[in-house]
Amino acid sequence: MNNTTDQTEDDDIPEMDLTGGVRGKYYERYMRSTNVVLLEPDMALAFRDSAAVNQALREYLSEHGAPPDVTKRSG
Repeated sequence: MNNTTDQTEDDDIPEMDLTGGVRGKYYERYMRSTNVVLLEPDMALAFRDSAAVNQALREYLSEHGAPPDVTKRSG
């Protein structure tokens, strides 16, 4: 078996040149358009996809009214 530094393994990731990259370029856009909510395992069994979650939330809001306005995003 030949173990030289020239050989790469299947799981090796090649290096990338990121010298022209801009840190945080899309940060503001991402924060405006992203709303990730993690479900507990028992809730994930009942709500298997976003359509089921959206339907349940719409029904809840139609019965209980709209939530108060939130001006600042937590995080």
